Amino acid sequence: MTRRARLALLLIAGAAVALLVAAGLQDTLTFYRSPSEVSSGPAGDRVRLGGQVVPGSLSTAGGWTQFRLSDGATEVTVRQPAHLPGTVREGQEAVVEGALDADGMFRSDTVMAKHGNEYRPAEAGS
Repeated sequence: MTRRARLALLLIAGAAVALLVAAGLQDTLTFYRSPSEVSSGPAGDRVRLGGQVVPGSLSTAGGWTQFRLSDGATEVTVRQPAHLPGTVREGQEAVVEGALDADGMFRSDTVMAKHGNEYRPAEAGS
C-alpha cells in the first residue's frame, strides 16, 4: 500500500469516527430545554427542563412539591414527589428532569439547583 493510500484510509477512518461521535452526542448537546420548548413538544419524552421558579408558585403538601418554571414567555407546572432542598427558591433558576404528561404537568424525579455558574443535583435534606 502506498503512502498516499494509507493517508487516504486514515482520513476516511478519522471522518467516520468524528461522525459517530457527533451522532452520539447530538441528544446531549442541549443541557436543558426551556418551558416554551417543552410545552410545545410531545408528552412522555424524558427531558431536562430549565427556567426560573415563578414567585408565589412554590407549595408543598402531602409529600409533593409543586411549582412553576418560566422562561419569560411560557410557564410549565412541575410536580416533584419530595420536599425540595433549601437551595431551590422562588425567583431562582432550577433545572428538573422528568417528562411532560398528557395534561401538561411536568412530572419530575430530579431537581438541580444553580450554584454559581453550574447546575448540580440538589442533595436531599439540604
